[in-house]
Amino acid sequence: MLHEELKQLAEPVWKETLEHPFWTALRDGSLPARSLTTFVEQSAVHLLPAYARALARTAAATRWDRHVALLANAAAGTVQARDGLLEAHNGLSAELGLPQADSGATVAPATHAHTMFLHAATASTVAAGMGALLPLAWFHQLTSDDLRRRREPGSRYGAWIDAYHPGPGYAQTVSDLVEAYDELGELMARPGRAELLEYFAAGLRYTITVTEAAWTRAGWPTGSAAH
Repeated sequence: MLHEELKQLAEPVWKETLEHPFWTALRDGSLPARSLTTFVEQSAVHLLPAYARALARTAAATRWDRHVALLANAAAGTVQARDGLLEAHNGLSAELGLPQADSGATVAPATHAHTMFLHAATASTVAAGMGALLPLAWFHQLTSDDLRRRREPGSRYGAWIDAYHPGPGYAQTVSDLVEAYDELGELMARPGRAELLEYFAAGLRYTITVTEAAWTRAGWPTGSAAH
């Protein structure tokens, strides 16, 4: 099945991601508060809205009605998740000593690259779009489950981790998505399948770069550094 091939590609990247200093520090409570707020700003203000539009764009392009409904529902859920993430983070900011997330935060270079990748892939072909979309959905399920499972008892960010977790309904959404990929694997010609795999592999790497950007809080070069 196609999802098994995708999972084999993903597992080394997942392992690297889960041991990234951002996620390990979030689990044990040592993550700098500004890094966590940066992650929320980049995700909620920029990445999730772009992802919702990418889902909707691919829903409009696919020829299979069940996939239209699945992707469109995921797009609507992503918009709701964006709103919920901002609300939950800012609601916990005083208790946890976190800066408030700024709904007008400037897009970081890594986030900009990721959103442009999503736009370009989903404006290209259904195969490219589907390849680009799954990594972020799997990434969110993986990291949120791992945070709950491996957080240190009494971690400073325990309440934030609980709020970040999307709940059992999200696992069903991801399961439905994976089933759709297996269907595509049966329906696609070999070139389309190869294109999907190519974009999936690229999308996996983007999940690492956005995590790294939140950890380092890397911004755009200044005028002097650009020369």
